[in-house]
Amino acid sequence: MNVTIIYGSDGGATKSVASRIAKKIQGKTVDIARASTADFENCDLLILGAPTYGVGDLQCDWEANIGTLKAANLNGKKVALFGTGDQVTYAESFVDAMGTLYDQVVAQGGVVVGFTETAGYEHSGSTAERDGQFVGLALDQDNQSSQTDKRITAWISQLT
Repeated sequence: MNVTIIYGSDGGATKSVASRIAKKIQGKTVDIARASTADFENCDLLILGAPTYGVGDLQCDWEANIGTLKAANLNGKKVALFGTGDQVTYAESFVDAMGTLYDQVVAQGGVVVGFTETAGYEHSGSTAERDGQFVGLALDQDNQSSQTDKRITAWISQLT
């Protein structure tokens, strides 16, 4: 399976997670700042990753390059999402950026896979939560980094 992982990252946590996922799934990583529409379209599985900044904001490279995502043909494309955030400090907007990407992908006809349970997290709100599940893999590298590998492995098993 041809897998492309497109991510945005300032501090390096989301880039690190993207690399870890890529190693486990034999995918390639692309920074959103350098992504083209072909990167979104020319794969069997597209994985998008973003940290949430402030109170629910997209990471700056995603914000600046969201037009590349919007220009891509995602109709019928299998898309998985992951988000990084801090569920303690930003409990009311934990992984909100993942919810923003979800809404965009769905609006473009993408088929989102890889929903995960909210059990085990201590947040109070998230736009990435729909019908009692996260729309993708939620990771808290600040407070629960010891659970990241286990969560990645379980999530990938749903995607392949």
